[in-house]
Amino acid sequence: MQAESWRTLSAAALCTKAGGPKKPKKSSSGSQLDPIQKFFLDSIREYSSKSVASGGLVDADPAYEKNLAEELTKLQRLYGGGDLVAFPEFKFTEPKLEEVAPQVNITS
Repeated sequence: MQAESWRTLSAAALCTKAGGPKKPKKSSSGSQLDPIQKFFLDSIREYSSKSVASGGLVDADPAYEKNLAEELTKLQRLYGGGDLVAFPEFKFTEPKLEEVAPQVNITS
């Protein structure tokens, strides 16, 4: 880049956080990951498959599951029941707006 041409570039073109030309390309292939990232992703995938196979928590003993069920029952009793793991649905009603006539003060 010549000394004169950098003045015509925008700030976004010089900043790597803005997605400029210097931003590295992200790759989803496993060969581009370092060993720690690969191990982390493999562990998450393994836990996910175990969780699906067991139908819930992985390696949870019956005492823990009993305690969890008791706590969920307490929360349902305190907060009115319903599904505690589902995202709540919000319903907002439109406010009733009244038209206000402008006040005109004429002084002579």
